[in-house]
Amino acid sequence: MHRHPPVRWPVVAVPVVDPSLNPVSATVEAEPTTRRPRRGPVRADVLAIGAYVLLGVLVCLNYWADVNNRVSSHLPTDHSWFEWLFAHGAYSVRHLENPLFTAQQNAPDGVNMMANTSLLGVTLPLAPLTMLLGPQVVYALYLGAALAATAGTSYWVLSRHLVRSRAAAFVGGAFLGFAPGIVHHANGQPNFVSNFLLPLIVLRVFRLAEPGRWRRNGLVLGLLVAYQIFINEEMLLLTALACLVIVIAYAAMRPRAAWDRARTFAAGLGTGAAVALLITAYPIWFQFNGPQSYRGLQGGVFHSWGEDLVAFVTFPRDTIAGDEAVEATIGLTEQNTWFGWPLVVLSVVALALLVRRSLVARILAVLVVVFSVASLGPEIRFNGELTGIAGPWSYISEDLPLVEMMMPTRLTLVTTAALGVLLALAWNAVAGTRRPPVPAPRAPEGATGTGRLPRWQRVIGYAAISLAVLPLLPTPLPAEPVDPPPAFITSGAWRPYVPQGRTLVPVPIPSNVHGLSTLRWSALTQHEFPIPAGYFIGPNLDGEGVFGAPNRPTSTLVYSSMDTGTVPELTDENRRQAVEDLRFWRASVVVLGAHPREPVLRELLTGLLGDPQRVDDVWLWDVRDRV
Repeated sequence: MHRHPPVRWPVVAVPVVDPSLNPVSATVEAEPTTRRPRRGPVRADVLAIGAYVLLGVLVCLNYWADVNNRVSSHLPTDHSWFEWLFAHGAYSVRHLENPLFTAQQNAPDGVNMMANTSLLGVTLPLAPLTMLLGPQVVYALYLGAALAATAGTSYWVLSRHLVRSRAAAFVGGAFLGFAPGIVHHANGQPNFVSNFLLPLIVLRVFRLAEPGRWRRNGLVLGLLVAYQIFINEEMLLLTALACLVIVIAYAAMRPRAAWDRARTFAAGLGTGAAVALLITAYPIWFQFNGPQSYRGLQGGVFHSWGEDLVAFVTFPRDTIAGDEAVEATIGLTEQNTWFGWPLVVLSVVALALLVRRSLVARILAVLVVVFSVASLGPEIRFNGELTGIAGPWSYISEDLPLVEMMMPTRLTLVTTAALGVLLALAWNAVAGTRRPPVPAPRAPEGATGTGRLPRWQRVIGYAAISLAVLPLLPTPLPAEPVDPPPAFITSGAWRPYVPQGRTLVPVPIPSNVHGLSTLRWSALTQHEFPIPAGYFIGPNLDGEGVFGAPNRPTSTLVYSSMDTGTVPELTDENRRQAVEDLRFWRASVVVLGAHPREPVLRELLTGLLGDPQRVDDVWLWDVRDRV
């Protein structure tokens, strides 16, 4: 089960702007130059963005082979959930309904969309495209575009504010957009690849200390943060934690400079927080207090998802050097680190060579250590085995607010961001270019000044970085075919059977385990009929968050019959409970389409509800006169 609650934040480049104005300042001087005004992107920028777009197409290539009938073979249920979300955005716009809540899933109780991973910042703007092309096409288009866009904004921040070499910025941007952990999340979780705002947010945080510009910088930061809340709160939280560690590390390394800028920085930060809160106050209140909201996750389910130490040096599955077999050993958690041993060795060497002369490198080292250690969870894992050694999360309560919904392993996404910036710094140091940085006339910390390394050293440097990064080139995401909805559903033949205010009950009843195909019935008809249960996080009877709706007797019978392949002996009590459940769901019709367990399910429903009708390509039980 890979659904995730609504606590979220990203993988971004850590930029440095004019060293005289920012918390992360430069100490290396470049020889004086006269800057030329920049008039738009240069050819290198166009080539970089083009390469990122091609990589995005490559990653999604298997979907495009049959975009309407393929889903992720790694997380097919999450893939279907996000198709459903794109349909939700279109439905909300078309019917002018509140997008923060829906009654089209989990009828009659509905789903709190702010309390789930809803991606409203994307699904609402793309609603016209979803109406035109359908959620399957828009899902595949957006997935590749989000990967490329994240790489693109990272490249822009790196090339304009940290490194002078466009090639260095390209390498760093490519890693930040297509890092192993990010590509792994692309298997059904596009919210975790939607990190294109994060480099801009980090950049704006560091510009808060600019004298005389704190209002403007705070306003822009607040707008960016507010928008990111509607994309992925958990990645925003990780970004905020990373920025906090950076500011603390900078203050420890440059206390006088930090103190001199503290007042302006605080004023800008306060402005940004006020703007973001003004925009998102009601949605956030709705998330935690609106209908179908919940208090934490039952049992702290994610608390133990710590990173495996061996994972750091393992090649990820979805790369040219990856091997799917390794998942059997350490694939129990997400592949957020899986950097491969060459990149780990290169990172250690690069930090050792750069930390003495680069403040940015020293701060990156702090980020790598802090977030890598913090990701290890409550008990240290090694090669898939628990060692019995207490990890950092063993000292954190499972029911601590917000933290209880975080996965320790995802803290390494900050490590990924730090390594992406480190790659850019390392390439820039090897290049030793004389071109002045933009926009500041002084080189940012981590630049190599005006000197150039001997040719043989540059060749070794380029080769080392290339050999560490090339094995991590992504391969097309694995995809599998999925049965299309019945013609009864897609043709609209269901309409006479489902009056306003009633539901269509698809079998299997959608849940976080069963009913992948029937959840897509709702998505691919763009929510024209409400369905019971579903795939979401909602409250149980005690108000704690659980996956899916609490099972009712009939849904329990359906799932157990599917799992065992046999129908239990049915009683009059089973039949009475079935009628009660249908009444609770406000059902008008029960529909069974083609399914591997179709004979068993038809026998079960016939025993509960009587003989069905055969309508088009489905079995149908019209229950309007019973409920």
